[in-house]
Amino acid sequence: MNLITLKNKKNGRLVLPLVSLFSLSILIGGVSESVEAKTNQRLVVGNEYMLVTNYPNNLHVLDLATEKVMKTCQLPDDFGPGAIKVSPDHKTAYVLNNHYEDIYGIDMDSCDVVFTARQSNGNERVKSIFSFAVSPDGKELYTIQNPTLLNKDHYRIQEPRLAVYDTKGGLDAKPIRSFPAPRQVTVMSVAENGTLLMAGEDFYAVDVNTGEKTVALANRNWQRPLYAAPDVLNAWPMDTANNEFLSLYTTARFQDETMDLNSAEWIYGFHTIDLKTGKAESIDFGPITEIYFTGMRNPADSNIVYGVLNRLAKYDISKKEMINAAPLDHSYYCIAMNDKGTRVYLAGTFNDVAIYDADSLEKTGSIKLPGGDMAITTAQVFRR
Repeated sequence: MNLITLKNKKNGRLVLPLVSLFSLSILIGGVSESVEAKTNQRLVVGNEYMLVTNYPNNLHVLDLATEKVMKTCQLPDDFGPGAIKVSPDHKTAYVLNNHYEDIYGIDMDSCDVVFTARQSNGNERVKSIFSFAVSPDGKELYTIQNPTLLNKDHYRIQEPRLAVYDTKGGLDAKPIRSFPAPRQVTVMSVAENGTLLMAGEDFYAVDVNTGEKTVALANRNWQRPLYAAPDVLNAWPMDTANNEFLSLYTTARFQDETMDLNSAEWIYGFHTIDLKTGKAESIDFGPITEIYFTGMRNPADSNIVYGVLNRLAKYDISKKEMINAAPLDHSYYCIAMNDKGTRVYLAGTFNDVAIYDADSLEKTGSIKLPGGDMAITTAQVFRR
């Protein structure tokens, strides 16, 4: 038998039969083929899946029936923020990445990159702060671009704009039209009638063909008697089985016109816009006991809302009280639910997705992801 001698790190000698190296190469080849086969594994019609991203630059497809990672797609360029939107046919995942600059369309069956919008050009650097969405027919993608001119001796901030892309634009997609946009827009959603909804200083409804905008729901400028202006954190463009555009807020409700903070009630609530009817409401759901980064109503019971950061909390909206809370192994930023409303999924921060029973808030499982932290990824749940 032929032998090959190798030196180890301590200058020792390691003697391997040549046949062993040949066997090792076969094993490596088999692993490579297995990984490729799994990457090309197609999603099954009728099954429910969840998407998350993490470092170094992965898009993970999680099978919610098995509660395991089904496949991992490698993303181009650099990570961050890893925000996700899913096409209406549930075949393409759109990911805002590369330091908030570029948007990629990933075919979830093949992991191929089928769409790329590189928003910066020349000395104009463009960032989109979580602000992108896909039209109900899947033909257009919308993003709020925040441009800055990078001159040799100074930077010059430009006016933000709404850019519209054809999702068939390929790997070098360019805007097919653009319009002036308000500042401070972050997350967006699209109503069933095609109206683009933006969360900024207020919630705006925008005609994507003309750029005309109206206020769909007042936020900073609401006129609720004896209420302070609300505070919001809109950084996760989550879609829900409830078909609503939802954003948590905190506020103070005063006892009288003196607006004495010492006697004020400190309240949690949410803004919501029904994507089918357009009905917009601001609803208080309980006292402030802690901070939540994201919240979601139960798809099976719209009177129940959940919030998460350092604990997972459950509220009865009509009673305006917390009815349950669960301790967490660590902080989670982004909440998601299955369409039956029986499971709560917590993502963001580290590289594990925690799973909780939606009724009891008992932890039922965890999905460990290949790679590093999810950071501020968006978790999206959908059924193929």
